[in-house]
Amino acid sequence: MPPVVPPFLVGLIVAPLAKRLLKPLVRGVVKTSVGIVMEVKKAAHEAGENIHDLAAEVAADMVAAQVASDEHHHRAAESATPNGEKEDESVHRAENEARAPKIRATAGAGAKTN
Repeated sequence: MPPVVPPFLVGLIVAPLAKRLLKPLVRGVVKTSVGIVMEVKKAAHEAGENIHDLAAEVAADMVAAQVASDEHHHRAAESATPNGEKEDESVHRAENEARAPKIRATAGAGAKTN
């Protein structure tokens, strides 16, 4: 019958060997994982910047198109007046007020005042 080795003696011998072998392996896995996370964060940040730039370009295009459309309508309205007369200022004011967004009075209705 082979000699019986107590488990704690096996642990005393195997633990330092496992530490020497597993520490570099675990360290490499962690280092690689951190590198991957950093690359993903960088790519996500760049994608966010690209989306922000694209949104800004689209907004600028929409504003430019709206300004061009407003100028076209204004020129058409001026050319439609008989004998080159200018329209009444109250008509322009009414058009501008109709285009302005309405502000709702309910925005602060539930707020408490001290």
